[in-house]
Amino acid sequence: MGVINVLDKHVAELIAAGEVVERPASVIKELVENAIDAGAKHITVEIKNGGCTFMRVTDDGCGIAKDDVRVAFLRHATSKVRVEDDLDRIATLGFRGEALASIAAVSRLQLITRHKDEETGTSYLIEGGEEQLFDDAGCPAGTTFVIRDLFFNIPARAKFLKKDVAEGNAVSAVLDKAALSHPEIAFSFIRDGKQVLKTFGDGKLLSAVYSVFGREFANGLIPVDYRLDAITVSGYVCKPVHARPNRGMQNFFINGRYVKSRTAMAALEEAFKHSVMVGKFPSCVLNISLPYEMIDVNVHPAKIEVRFINERPVFDAVYHAVKSALMEHDTQKQVNFKQNTALHDVKQFNPFHNADAMIKPQPTPPKPAQPRPAPYAPAQPAPPPQKSDPILELDYINDDAELAPSAKLGEVRTPQNPFDIFSRQAVGSAKKEAAFDKTFMPQKKTAFVNEPVAPPVTQEEPEVVMKDNAQPVLFASPKNELKYIGEAFDTYILVERNQKELLLIDKHAAHERIIYEKLKAEKAGAASQILLQPVTVSLGKNEYSAAVEHLDMFRACAFDVEDFGNATLIVRSMPQYLDAAEVADCITEMADHIAQGKNDVFTEKMDWFYHNVACRSAIKAGNKSSAQELMAIVKTLEENPEIRYCPHGRPITIVMKKSEIERQFGRA
Repeated sequence: MGVINVLDKHVAELIAAGEVVERPASVIKELVENAIDAGAKHITVEIKNGGCTFMRVTDDGCGIAKDDVRVAFLRHATSKVRVEDDLDRIATLGFRGEALASIAAVSRLQLITRHKDEETGTSYLIEGGEEQLFDDAGCPAGTTFVIRDLFFNIPARAKFLKKDVAEGNAVSAVLDKAALSHPEIAFSFIRDGKQVLKTFGDGKLLSAVYSVFGREFANGLIPVDYRLDAITVSGYVCKPVHARPNRGMQNFFINGRYVKSRTAMAALEEAFKHSVMVGKFPSCVLNISLPYEMIDVNVHPAKIEVRFINERPVFDAVYHAVKSALMEHDTQKQVNFKQNTALHDVKQFNPFHNADAMIKPQPTPPKPAQPRPAPYAPAQPAPPPQKSDPILELDYINDDAELAPSAKLGEVRTPQNPFDIFSRQAVGSAKKEAAFDKTFMPQKKTAFVNEPVAPPVTQEEPEVVMKDNAQPVLFASPKNELKYIGEAFDTYILVERNQKELLLIDKHAAHERIIYEKLKAEKAGAASQILLQPVTVSLGKNEYSAAVEHLDMFRACAFDVEDFGNATLIVRSMPQYLDAAEVADCITEMADHIAQGKNDVFTEKMDWFYHNVACRSAIKAGNKSSAQELMAIVKTLEENPEIRYCPHGRPITIVMKKSEIERQFGRA
């Protein structure tokens, strides 16, 4: 006796419905996508009890023709796909033709619709897949779906629904994604009688982001607009200082469809590498536009997962788009003081703010008690003047200082180098100053102001003569003029920029990133050591093929690698800073990078080494540093504006606007 049975229509529909309709959020997603495909400009969604008992979706799209209403609820009935070739270039959000049939099979559904070319609308009622009513109705052009009692005929599945709050939040997340992917559509979301989302449909993505995520999130974004061949990437990414502790705010849309893409996620985080702190993740709202034939969306019934014909162009487009946006729009972290109401409340400073107080007599306050006379004590001699901090003892502070008889305008006398003018004790104090390794500083020439020409070397204190009492300037670049102020807490360098901003620079973070970049550029000196016993590394076929074609990339990183045949490489030498036990893992990781087409083949272990060396070699916070050391760091930062974060992602510079400072003192 055979054991294979043919299911009846009702049971088959219930099984098929489970693939599409899992919870109220699934219903809302399918109906909203249909509304978008219908060309709607306004979409309103209303739910009650998390959508378990009531859902309504209304749009002003083209509507459904009366002759198509019944057909629309048949399985695999769709207006978006006709022939097999259409599946290779799907341009709509919906295309399977399963949504309406699946929803109607597990709920009580009412449809009210009118096609834009018809004068009379249609009312259609279907419960559990069975038609109950089909009649004419008066209604505006568009479509309204009302779904009641989801899973009323499948109690076992209804028990798996979560609490109303959780189901409502899932519906809200679906509406958020729809609003972000189509800012040209005005969305309204009503939850238990309260409107919780309203977008304006003005076509501006930032406006939709503001409505969905709020002002604080929107203010921390920078724009992205990039094109690589046939792929366009647009939208917004967060500033590195606004990175989040998880990936929950990473939103990727491909051709207007919300997707979960590991390729896009990896490219985003690779672009933010060394710009966000460890354990933090960037957030984004990015729309990737590419030819429809380059992507397959027919992977899963939920249509969230996609498959690319070639992932590499997508990775490169997202990576370069985000990296370019960070280089162009990311700025140094700025301090915004909170408004001090005590300083800005005019009534506290204006004794006449109350006119009645000027007219009505005020009661005379009681006289304070007279203090008892203090016992006689002989006058103490004034303490001797304390010697001031040598860093504050600057010639340019005293405008009335007398000029030395032999001094000439613009001449700096007896400095060891042009930086010594900032401290009277700079000369001869090398024993008290931390040594500065200049080998880690990029050698770029900068025009210094008032640079002496072959100054004599003596041990007397330097004198500075500035023309017209001008302030001494550290150096001037084509964009900025910076003046060294000093150091706070033996950690933060204070620099004035263009007489408009005060920069606080973390000397350890800045020096660490400078050393790291130099180590990485020089491959840590590319010094290698020969292995006493060569190491063989077995690879996958793709990795092996790519590695054999790019053996020079291994040599550039101080690895001597040869083809050993049979998908195996042999390593005869390695960088000095690595342990022999780590060779196999490093070669495998580098081969994987090469197979993915990456030019940067540094492994996590090599990157860790550069971090470790840079951190150990950099000037430490709390240690004494000379003005020469600190100013050399400032100079390097000025010449390399792309250095904004340390290798661990901490900001290097914080900017305090002059206007903000003046506002705190009541000057603005």
